[in-house]
Amino acid sequence: MKSKIGIFIALGLCVSMQSKAFCGFYVAKADTKIYNQASQVILVRDGNQTVLTMSNDFKGDVKDFAMVVPVPTVLQKSDIKVVERGVFDKLDAYSAPRLVEYYDNDPCNRMRYAEKMAAPMASAGAANRSEDEYKAKKDYGVTIEAKYTVGEYDIIILGAEQSNGLQRWLTDNGYKIPANAEEVLNPYIKNNLKFFVVKVNIDKLKGGDFQTLRPIQIKFTAARFGLPIRLGMANSNGDQDLIIYAFTRKGRVECTNYRTMKMNSGLKVPEFIQEDFAPFYADAFKKAWRREGQEAIFLEYAWDVSSSNYVKCDPCVSNPPDYKDLEDAGVWWVNSGNNQSYYGSADFNGNVFFTRLHVRYNRAHYAQDLAFQVTPNNEQYQVRYVITHPAYGSFTCPEGRRYIREVASRREEELQNMNRLAGWSIFQHENYLEDWNRRTDNPDNRIKRGSIGDLGDITDTDSKGGMLIVGFLLLQGIALYFTLRRKR
Repeated sequence: MKSKIGIFIALGLCVSMQSKAFCGFYVAKADTKIYNQASQVILVRDGNQTVLTMSNDFKGDVKDFAMVVPVPTVLQKSDIKVVERGVFDKLDAYSAPRLVEYYDNDPCNRMRYAEKMAAPMASAGAANRSEDEYKAKKDYGVTIEAKYTVGEYDIIILGAEQSNGLQRWLTDNGYKIPANAEEVLNPYIKNNLKFFVVKVNIDKLKGGDFQTLRPIQIKFTAARFGLPIRLGMANSNGDQDLIIYAFTRKGRVECTNYRTMKMNSGLKVPEFIQEDFAPFYADAFKKAWRREGQEAIFLEYAWDVSSSNYVKCDPCVSNPPDYKDLEDAGVWWVNSGNNQSYYGSADFNGNVFFTRLHVRYNRAHYAQDLAFQVTPNNEQYQVRYVITHPAYGSFTCPEGRRYIREVASRREEELQNMNRLAGWSIFQHENYLEDWNRRTDNPDNRIKRGSIGDLGDITDTDSKGGMLIVGFLLLQGIALYFTLRRKR
């Protein structure tokens, strides 16, 4: 099987909410599994120091695996390590967009239901220069700055004078790179960047697992803070999703050369979304991305996850990242606490702010690498949508009739939100209001169809676009009418 991306992806650096619980139950999340081509990176930034961890979701023959990452300096072996895949799974699960549910109280029963609170779920060093390496310099304009073996990977650090020479060197030395890589390599060479180049060492790959490779983590110092994504587009004609898990001491990470936008959050959606939340969110993201001209980065989670902050989500999807998770992610300034639990050290010393960003990029709309900044913004945010289960009963009390109409109106709002967010057709779910009528025991209390309001789908062109089209057709009709009258 061939890899869907020949070069894994070129990612390197040029490089209040209230404390009370949300009172809803987490019921579903939308993690990275819903995207066909999704890469993940962990970015840790403080001052000019950066730690970058790249997830390897490569599938296929490991002999075809190659990773080329522009880096600002020659990395030492101590700057490179291999980490376990679990840290990405933990961060993805914890920060993923989520669906929560509420339950209505019976308005005719003075005994209120107990309030439901959301609960957390529960080696060789640098080699000496050889005769072959000097030949590489002579024939290709390529300098081998360092060579390492780290875990299951053979790593070289290259300097290059020209992009066609670097491309020929990589191809001639067995690295499978796209044919058009030269044009995207050239800007990095002009900026005097080095190239972190990785292949799999078959002899070092333990257990004979030829489908799963562990993430690689590198650290370096650079004034510029960003991710070079252009090289990752060299052999891709479609859209690619990138999830960024960023950690700082102070506040959110935001993009400086593309807009950082919040996904819509907190809106009520129909009950049946519970069964299809992952595709619902995938379509909601796609529609938001198109609405922003395919040139925005979306914020999906931002929260102070320091151990001193006891509320780190609202509601929580899983246990928050503990000291071991942060250590694996490369958050170097935290120190282990004394409170040990089954999941690791629950307490640790040090401020940590966690930002999750989601970018969908392509060659047409992303001509620049991503540039970031650490901001003092520590407003807490997460993407969540709400379903509310209505109460059952005859609702014969005075408050009952009002409650029936409120639920019918709410269900109309939920359908409209579904359509606006994800573009899902209201007319395919027109029985949603009738279902509420069937669940109302007293026939006299049922809402007649059409008594709440007209429901209509809103297309991707939005309602203003629709009105413009209607207005244009109306003007055309008026002009035709007067033309026909003059001919009479």
